[in-house]
This record gives sequence, structure tokens and C-alpha cells, in this order.
Amino acid sequence: MNGWERTETRLARLRVAMARAGVALTAIAPTDNLRWLLGFAPLYDERACALLVTAAEVVMLVPTLNAEQTAAHAPDVELVRWADEDGPQSALRQTLARSGFDGAGALAADPQMRADHLLLLQDALPGRRTIDAGELIWPLRAVKDTAELDSLTRASEVADRAVEAAWAACRAGVSELAVADAIKRVFTAAGSEPEFALVASGPNGAFPHHETGARLLAEGDAVVIDLGGVLEGYHSDITRMAFVGAPSERYREVHAVVEAAVVAALDATRPGARCGEVDRAARSVIEDAGYGEFFVHRTGHGLGLSGHEPPYVMAGSEVELRAGMVHSIEPGIYLPGELGVRLEEIVHVTDDGCERFSRLPRDLHLA
Repeated sequence: MNGWERTETRLARLRVAMARAGVALTAIAPTDNLRWLLGFAPLYDERACALLVTAAEVVMLVPTLNAEQTAAHAPDVELVRWADEDGPQSALRQTLARSGFDGAGALAADPQMRADHLLLLQDALPGRRTIDAGELIWPLRAVKDTAELDSLTRASEVADRAVEAAWAACRAGVSELAVADAIKRVFTAAGSEPEFALVASGPNGAFPHHETGARLLAEGDAVVIDLGGVLEGYHSDITRMAFVGAPSERYREVHAVVEAAVVAALDATRPGARCGEVDRAARSVIEDAGYGEFFVHRTGHGLGLSGHEPPYVMAGSEVELRAGMVHSIEPGIYLPGELGVRLEEIVHVTDDGCERFSRLPRDLHLA
């Protein structure tokens, strides 16, 4: 399937969802939603830019300075160009009127669209009910096709090598930033864009979203290594642990509990399972071990063109998993002032369970 055939297939699926929801116009900003549809998205700044989709037409409102680049990547899409000195208002109104976009039905707007661009659309379509286009697109994006799973596999292979580089860099007297640099070099050498390299040593590990800093690793430190990059447009994400010196019994206990929580969530992940059930499987293990109050976030999130996307594996979610969905399993225990332990796998749902992308063990790595 070539690029435009893929776009046409995805547009057809979107239009089915639009018809069911009573949506006349879907406006998609230059976000990962546009990348999913077209395989490309221009730079998104203060200049209004959107793909406008109806039951019969697809047109892209685009500022002139991005028009040629967009035409090169999406030659089959009609472009309506506007210049800085003219502004987008007239071009938008003429496009809506010419194409019949001002008919009955709701407006579905990209959830990541800038507020000023949404106001521009609403002003051009007064009285139009507006809904979140994510309600239409996310269920379509959530199930990955074979090509997407292949890209995610290749991205994960690079991430595995980055973890191994981080393990090799972890030793007493080395800064968190130096370990992060070792991670980034692996991504860059593989042609992957480094997205994040969280290295949280000792008490910093108790902050789930620690900002990697100048702290030097020391004997007795547990080290959380959470990293990810982007390859072929698709994200990787993995968390592993290292320990500098001989781990204490306290640490070994916490690590074992988190590992058991990961295994429970892996076992619970299958088609038809609700995301809330997977979260409960992991959370119950940690609660039963007496650490429930120290597991302070959801169990997982979807992954693909976006680093965080549906489905969200969290308490109360009734979203049912389907074969082809991809999400993280990343329970953690965070003991303030002491340490943190998080282990993370990215998995894709199969016909009868799930498979993880990483091939690395979750055993404690001793630095």
C-alpha cells in the first residue's frame, strides 16, 4: 500500500466515524493526527493550518511559506494558500463556502489545535456545535497495522541499546547528565531522535518525572533509567533499574514487588480486557505488599506516533483492549527521600494475550 492509498483508507474510516457522530467537518491541525492521515505535518506555529475533511472533500488550509513543502509530501491534497499580509480569514471562508463545508452537522476539532485557530473556525461557522475530533480519530489510531508495529519494533531495538549504554555508564562519581549523554549518543548514532533521557539516582528516584541533573551517582544508589526516542516517526519508551554497589534488602524487596506487578499486568493484557482491569492487576500486587500509597500514577499509556496516546491503562477505564493496540506497563514505587523503582515494558495486544517489544531483562543491573 502506497502513501496515498493508506491516506485514502484512513480517510474512509474517519468518514464512517464522522457519519456515525453527526459530524459535517473535521479540522485536523498539524499534529500527530495529521501525520497519521497524511504521513506528514508541516511546522505548527501561530499561522492557521488545518486539513478540512467532509464526507466528499478534503482540503488543506496552509500558509504560503509551508505550501510547497506540504505539496511535495501530500501531492494529492488540494491546498488553499494564504499569505501573511492577507491573513487566513478570507481564504478559510471562501473554502468553506465553495466546498459546502457550511452545511448542517457538527464541527470536530483536533484536540491539539491552538485555541486561536479553533476560534477562527468557530467564527467562520457560527452556531456550529463543536466536538473533540479525538473521539473520532483515537479509536482508529489505537489499533496499529503491521507497518506501524514494525516501526515500533525497530524503535524499541534502538531503545534497548540505549539502556545498555546507560547501564555501562552508571558508576560512582558519574553524573546523571553524563549517563543521559550516553543514552542520547546511541539514539543519534542510530538515526533516531532522542526524546527524553530520565536518569534519577538515589533520592531523586522518588520523583517519577525527575529532571536529570548534575547529581553524582554514589555507592548505595538505586538509579531509575527511563528513556525514549523517535524513529520513523514512532516512539520508544522503556524503564530499567541500575544499582551502584551492593543493593540493600529493602531495595531488593521493592524491586521484587514492582516486578511482580509488571508480570500481573502482562498476564491481564489480552483482547477484551478493560484497561481498568489491567491497572487493577498491577495495583493489587503493590497494595497487597503494603506499598499502595507509593504507587502514584496510572499503570500505562498508549504509544505510537505520540509518546502518550490512548488507551490509558488506569483505574476506572472501561476501554476494551483490541488486538493491535500498543501500551506501556510501568508500575512504580516511590519512597520519598529514599529511592524509587519503576519497570516499564511496551506491549502490543495479540489475539490471545500480549507481546513485549523490548528483549532486555528486568533484573537489577549492578553498576
